[in-house]
Amino acid sequence: MARVVFMCGPAGAGKSTIARRLEAGGMERLSFDQEAWRRGIRSMPLSRELHEEIERVLRARLLELVDAGADVVLDFAFWSRRARAEYRNLLVARGVVPETIYVATPREVVLTRMRTRRLGHGDDYTLDDDLIASYFDHFEPPTEDEGPLTVVRTADQ
Repeated sequence: MARVVFMCGPAGAGKSTIARRLEAGGMERLSFDQEAWRRGIRSMPLSRELHEEIERVLRARLLELVDAGADVVLDFAFWSRRARAEYRNLLVARGVVPETIYVATPREVVLTRMRTRRLGHGDDYTLDDDLIASYFDHFEPPTEDEGPLTVVRTADQ
């Protein structure tokens, strides 16, 4: 049975760092940011239409991988309970109970990390301070009633 991990946290929390470690351990990593980068997009946020298009591509790839028995890490923000439930229901219908890794990072650490990004690679998009703060402030942390949950608390780095 495939293992699927939801990386969960606001931009700058450290999700991609953990997701890349899981990828190095053999999991397939799917990422909105990487897919946008592959398409030559160098600014965020994505338009609604482009976000939906990339999501369709990534969702189809996820289902292909799961059906083939591959382990997958979804390097998305999963900022809302609704989004997590939607993907969880999609996977449970295929017999997979996804795990969530929530990267709990203090607001000031997130803001500092995001301010230092310089478009060096597909996990390094720059965002303005107001958008970063909005992403952080509207993030809905996952709870244990959503299924298997690991909370990774990061310190100021």
